[in-house]
Amino acid sequence: MQDLSPKEIEAILDKAEELKQKLRRGEPHELLRGKTLAMIFEKASTRTRVSFETAMTHLGGHAIYLGVNDIHLGRGETIADTARILSRYVDGIAARLFKHEDVIELARHSSVPVINGLTDLHHPVQTLADLLTILEKKGKLKGLKVAWVGDGNNVCNSLMLGCSLVGLNFSAACPRGYEPPTEITKQARENAKKSGSKIEITNDPPKSVTKADVVYTDVFVSMGQESEREQRMRDFKGFRVDSKLLANAKKDVIFMHCLPAHRGEEVTGDVIDGPRSVIWDQAENKLHAQKAILVLLLAGKR
Repeated sequence: MQDLSPKEIEAILDKAEELKQKLRRGEPHELLRGKTLAMIFEKASTRTRVSFETAMTHLGGHAIYLGVNDIHLGRGETIADTARILSRYVDGIAARLFKHEDVIELARHSSVPVINGLTDLHHPVQTLADLLTILEKKGKLKGLKVAWVGDGNNVCNSLMLGCSLVGLNFSAACPRGYEPPTEITKQARENAKKSGSKIEITNDPPKSVTKADVVYTDVFVSMGQESEREQRMRDFKGFRVDSKLLANAKKDVIFMHCLPAHRGEEVTGDVIDGPRSVIWDQAENKLHAQKAILVLLLAGKR
């Protein structure tokens, strides 16, 4: 998210809404006819993969899914060489990789745009869909309060940076030892000085959720952390989003979750399936936000 300016974020959200309405009206919007997107996925995915592939289809282009067993990346060919050769074939690369430094290396040696579809440190395409959802539901972004409850993970990191750039107040409640990285929090606070927002990190869920316009959580045990499950479930005791915790927020609060969800662990069923939940609209908005990213990056290339 830090690679985007507030104006660029606004442009992406505006374009996403424009394309969403075109789809609703059944209007053709094949703005990427003849374009090809390579999708390198080291980690399994439902929403990110399907939304990128569908986006390219709607836009008249083509997406090529490249799993770890489909290409030589990780089996002898360097990331730099993979970037160079793919750049000769395709118009853009979406990469969902384990290590953040790997997507940076990919972008460094690519001559076509590289989109971060998730790393261990960041998940910016999720944040853009989240901001689009908040804007649709609340009519504005600046001045609202987003409360994060749970792990200070990649989704939290990108969301915090995104909020700080557009003027959303952000409060994260994480167990001790699970807070967002210090450097990312520092950057978010620097952004917040310019946007007029506030960034808060706490270990107290009710404090974070108090007077929140948005309450957001994620799984306590992410992909690749299965061996830590027992310890994490002990450490995250008291951080589940339930009706009692949600009662601290504003009456018109919306509940968000990037999915997949584990009902009964990080959130109760009555919250995630209740009237304040917007998770399905949020998930759909990944399609529209990613269309906007693709159009703004790839249209006019070559």
